[in-house]
Amino acid sequence: MAVLNIPTLRWGQPYTSLETDNVGHFITGETLARVSQANTGLLSRDMRHAERARQVLTAIPVSELIAMMKKAADLYLRAPLPLGDGAQTPEDFARQQSASTGLPEHMCKANMSKNHFVLSNMDKILDALTRGLDLNILTRGYGVESRGVMVSYQAQAPVLGLVLPSNSPGVHTLWLPVISMQVGLLLKPGPQEPWTPYRMAAAFIEAGVPKEAISIYPGLGDLGAEVVRLSKRTMIFGGTATVERYRGDPRVQVHGPGFSKILLGDDVVDQWEKYLDVMADSVFLNSGRGCINCSGIWASRHTREIAEALAERMGPVEPKPPEDPKASLAAFTVPGAAKAIWSGIEGGLVDGAVEHVTAKFGPRLVEMERCGYLRPVVIHSDSPESTLANTEFMFPFVSVVRCPQNEMLKKIGPTLVGSAITYDEPFQRQLMDATHIDRLNLGPVPTIQLDWLQPHEGNIVEFLFRPRAFQARLEKMAV
Repeated sequence: MAVLNIPTLRWGQPYTSLETDNVGHFITGETLARVSQANTGLLSRDMRHAERARQVLTAIPVSELIAMMKKAADLYLRAPLPLGDGAQTPEDFARQQSASTGLPEHMCKANMSKNHFVLSNMDKILDALTRGLDLNILTRGYGVESRGVMVSYQAQAPVLGLVLPSNSPGVHTLWLPVISMQVGLLLKPGPQEPWTPYRMAAAFIEAGVPKEAISIYPGLGDLGAEVVRLSKRTMIFGGTATVERYRGDPRVQVHGPGFSKILLGDDVVDQWEKYLDVMADSVFLNSGRGCINCSGIWASRHTREIAEALAERMGPVEPKPPEDPKASLAAFTVPGAAKAIWSGIEGGLVDGAVEHVTAKFGPRLVEMERCGYLRPVVIHSDSPESTLANTEFMFPFVSVVRCPQNEMLKKIGPTLVGSAITYDEPFQRQLMDATHIDRLNLGPVPTIQLDWLQPHEGNIVEFLFRPRAFQARLEKMAV
């Protein structure tokens, strides 16, 4: 396959930079694409035209934009689309994304289906996220709710800035509703995953979205920081340090580690075998790469048996080539990354309260010439205070933690998804009131099971639009 030359996209206009970054195959090292690199000066100049993105979108009724999203869904999933100085079929996309991110090809195709579903159901998703609001109110800025009450919603930014990761293509579902709300897109792709932003932009434009509403600026970390600085609203993905840096900044919605967990109540823990599939799937599916993958299973007893059963299931798993339909582990494509993570885990294993239950299934670190793999790791911890009891990694890693039920909510820490398997009503009430659990599942619901009609981590509508008091006495008003 010929090497693609992919330009920066400056409000729909391609721009080839003298500086490029090679996107390579994580096994062979062959160059897949040369991507033009933007710099902070270019971004600063172009931000003067950001208002134009919202202007061209508000000229199009929301209903028409939603229809464009549905057309774009099919183009994205099924059609050849332009990419740089070439073209890309859906098969090319899955193969290229797999080759640069390390995710098996069948998982890349599964993520394409997720994106297609979200775009195809955009009307239902927006109806749910806005709680049935007439979407034309977002265009006008005011209108009358179904109860006959005058309301006003004010857009907080003409464009949404996005600093995107390379590790999990599934995160792109979070920004897909933005164009439908007549807000432009300013995308800074992850260095190993330029494929989704460019293919999605091509599908949008082919479906009729004004190209002036979309920018894509590949670049280094300083460019990501500049996107945050210049955008009135930004969605950023990163580690704990990124979360801490932007904590409390109302302009920034940060998506960091999830520390998602399964809690087994005392009323069900003696029947833990019934829930083994839920636990294993929550840890293992999508190669454990998502913030919604389970990294901790907490129970007051039977924790060693649970850890042993999970280790029996996942411990023998070996890496397979990315094109193998049975491949279940993603590679770490940055040299040395897998080794560094494993060294950190080994450091935590010196704690006397911690046991590495998957050790008997052979070495966990598999190093190759240009990449590394980490085979699934199951840890048993007798104490919630151990370092590994509340740690997250981007592969199938889980700590099974012994903790009394009456101490769980004090000890688990911030939790993106908490699946609490319990029918104890007082405990359920405590879970409902726990403000450090973002998404709560009651009953045997896998942490990875999403309801697209509910916000993932913060409501994108509430992030981009502010409800405000509004009164008007006009002879003629558009309602």
